[in-house]
Amino acid sequence: MAQLGTGIGWRPEIADAVERMPGIDWVEAVAENVCPGHLPDSLLRLRERGVTVVPHGVSLGLGGAERPDEARLTALAERAEALGSPLVTEHIAFVRAGGALTASPHLEAGHLLPVPRTRDALAVLCENVRIAQDALPVPLAVENIAALISWPGEEMTEGQFLYELVERTGVRLLIDVANLHTNHVNRGEDPARALDELPVEAIAYVHVAGGFERDGVWHDSHAHPVPRPVLDILADLAARTRPPGVLLERDENFPEAGDLERELAAIRETVAMASAPPPAKDSAAVPAPDGAPAPAAGPTPTAPDPAATPATPATRQRVALAQAALLSALVAGTPAPEGFDGARLRVQSRALGAKRADVVAKVAPELPWIIGDTYRADFLGYARTRPMTGGYRQDALDFAEHLLLAGRPDDAAARGELTAWWLERSGPKPLDGRPLTRWLRTRAAGIALRKARRRAPGHPGVDADPASAT
Repeated sequence: MAQLGTGIGWRPEIADAVERMPGIDWVEAVAENVCPGHLPDSLLRLRERGVTVVPHGVSLGLGGAERPDEARLTALAERAEALGSPLVTEHIAFVRAGGALTASPHLEAGHLLPVPRTRDALAVLCENVRIAQDALPVPLAVENIAALISWPGEEMTEGQFLYELVERTGVRLLIDVANLHTNHVNRGEDPARALDELPVEAIAYVHVAGGFERDGVWHDSHAHPVPRPVLDILADLAARTRPPGVLLERDENFPEAGDLERELAAIRETVAMASAPPPAKDSAAVPAPDGAPAPAAGPTPTAPDPAATPATPATRQRVALAQAALLSALVAGTPAPEGFDGARLRVQSRALGAKRADVVAKVAPELPWIIGDTYRADFLGYARTRPMTGGYRQDALDFAEHLLLAGRPDDAAARGELTAWWLERSGPKPLDGRPLTRWLRTRAAGIALRKARRRAPGHPGVDADPASAT
């Protein structure tokens, strides 16, 4: 197993600071934000210095009812090869639902959602993991996620679910101790019990991150300092096994470099003080929760367990129907499925809408500039009735179209700018009779567009490279 050391999540906003930080052994980059043929100069310089770079996927949806998308798997494999990575990582989550298995509209969560800890869901997850392992050139590790909601009728604890997953597939684990803390606050789950039940010898590395509590709900924001309870869970884990790597995640609200370095120092100190001895090469297996022997250490996948429940078409359809019902309640306003906490679903729904607004603002930064102070309220109003169906870039285009059809923004100049932005990023398409296309044929639209074109050069809504938002 690769010994990674101490690392930090690489993000463009802190790229320069990361390069200057002492003691950085490795970095993790969001796979979907890296283009294999155009790697950021910062990552290239880090690699030249011998710093390991690990691609971390967020959109594969291994816990979803559908088999992993071949194009997404190919893209993840290309990034692993381009970065010379010793492994790749993804999440135990579903991110989309609906479609052919349910004969319902395709829906995107835009976020990582928990899978039910049931035999059906485990069977689907195991098969999807094996498909991914076969398609990737390096070992795969999967991460436990944070959740605001609990599925009714779960059949296993977190630790038991992860143990079974490792036993059946040989996959490595990326354990996020901040997510264990989140699930402790939000779902009453004991982090120590989860660690008791985990096959700790399967851990590839560990995530550490911050968050905040509001109205009794812990939000895994990755935008706040790491709190003491998260470091305590890290210490508990490190007392059981010496993790091959530990990484600090920070995605937003970036502090000064010195603050990040102090957080990294606290992480190093926590692991050092826990001082678990390194595992022996031929260490004995750790007993499983049910008394069965733990899976052997090492990245080579084990043979599928013939006694395991197979992911039959009927199994996949049951999982698909359950996930589609939940996601529809969260993003399309349909009734909450039976057994779910309606209040907690509303919290999750608001969180998904807020995340959509934030990510669309990053993907298409021209939109808040053009729309102004009402951007967030306008977007949340749109999101309440318009589920995401095609990713964030398409969501940005759909939002702009929604506003234009409603005669918004109220300011004519801004409306013209938004029209120009939409036209440039929609690409050349035949006139198709859509309402916005018909409006764009009108004299009013022409006047608005000409006004937008007269804006000063360099305006981000007119002169930016269309590829930057599509």
